[in-house]
Amino acid sequence: MAVFVLRLDHRSRDKRLTTHCALIARAFGSRGMYYTGERDESVEKSVAGVARNWGGSFFIRHVPSWKSVFRNFDGKKAHLTMYGMPFAKKIGAIRKARGKLLVVVGGSKVPAGIYGACDWNVGVTDQPHSEAGALAVFLNALKLRGNFGKARLHIIPQERGKKIEERGKV
Repeated sequence: MAVFVLRLDHRSRDKRLTTHCALIARAFGSRGMYYTGERDESVEKSVAGVARNWGGSFFIRHVPSWKSVFRNFDGKKAHLTMYGMPFAKKIGAIRKARGKLLVVVGGSKVPAGIYGACDWNVGVTDQPHSEAGALAVFLNALKLRGNFGKARLHIIPQERGKKIEERGKV
């Protein structure tokens, strides 16, 4: 399954949250992230730098509206919302979906049309929470395998402490 993320309604004050959504999407095996709202080149450069240093071909791309992404996306769509159906009851069907999956995470106000345009509206909990947290829980449950080839930096697992190995220029 090829998974992509759509982050709705980015604002300049949301730099960290949007960056965290992109980093989570990348780390858990998504191919890329689209975002609407204000274009933010600093977020794009930061995420591109992580992909360059840590490997993979993850992209981040600003798009004018969610409708343009939906119109051009030829796959299933899952919206993460605390108002959705319980995550545990829907994740099996979502895992069985073939082809592409677009995972939609909210912003300041989710357009009403999103709810009807998605194949699934799923809540990882029915309590207020962060879209970054919901995205991590959801993508972890999909059990995707990221491809981080051509990485310049690699973690060497340690019981205590930390060790990073540099393996040449990318």
